[in-house]
Amino acid sequence: MYKKIFLPAIAILCLSFAYNTEILKKIFSFPRELKELSAVEVTRKSKWIWTLQDSGNKSELYALNEKGELVNTLFITDVLNYDWEELTADPEGNLYIGDFGNNKNARKELYIYKIDAKDLKKTETRTAAKITFYYPEQAEFPPPKAQRYYDLEAFFLLGDNFYLFTKNRSSTSDGSTFLYTVPNIPGNHAAKLVGSFKSCTDFHSCAITGADISPNGKKMVLLSYGHIWLFTNFKGTDFFSGKVQQIDLPDMSDKEGICFVGNHKLFVVDERNKGVGGNLYEVNLRKLKPKS
Repeated sequence: MYKKIFLPAIAILCLSFAYNTEILKKIFSFPRELKELSAVEVTRKSKWIWTLQDSGNKSELYALNEKGELVNTLFITDVLNYDWEELTADPEGNLYIGDFGNNKNARKELYIYKIDAKDLKKTETRTAAKITFYYPEQAEFPPPKAQRYYDLEAFFLLGDNFYLFTKNRSSTSDGSTFLYTVPNIPGNHAAKLVGSFKSCTDFHSCAITGADISPNGKKMVLLSYGHIWLFTNFKGTDFFSGKVQQIDLPDMSDKEGICFVGNHKLFVVDERNKGVGGNLYEVNLRKLKPKS
């Protein structure tokens, strides 16, 4: 018998609103060589905009300025890009790479790599720390198609823990993303299941591809190809206990990365595919207007 996911009791108050999408403002197009964009991050101590490419690409981070010009390429010498999917940062300006893409749910080791802030202006560096983790609930690699809950493309760091939001690839998916925590401590850890959120049921437009939390810790966002979910008024780190507002996005590109820039603005990136995407967009949360 296969293990099932059982969640702790969680108080959830969800008030969902759909918003007009004129607020998705294009800032610039990325250089054409950066096609498979999968993340975006702006550290608090730099105006550089960081991104990466996912599986099969070089083990490199890319820094751009506010005009979209490539200002640095940082090669990480001691690890491979198995399936890099996400970036996050800490208050000191260190970056963390999420190498945990798991489309087939077959990976047994999942990685988070720390890149020291003092090395970000170099062209080559090694990881400053490595964290590995696994899902205690997963017994098969891969599990049956109806239990493929363990892909991952979204995380952020808050305090001493990473918060991970899975991409549900099960054949019976109802749009649920499962929230796990992993401590920011080098070593191998069992990820702890702490909650879930049901987005919507269409996999293409609803599966979670990015996440971030505002610098003041009062707003949290999840991203999919078709939507942003904005969470507010939550208690502590129980992100799903407050209000959720749904922002509908034009469903014409693969939106893979999201980050806060201050407490009221978001950056979003999408992959370039068949002439569509490959851009950085801005979302001003102060200009949200519900559809009439």
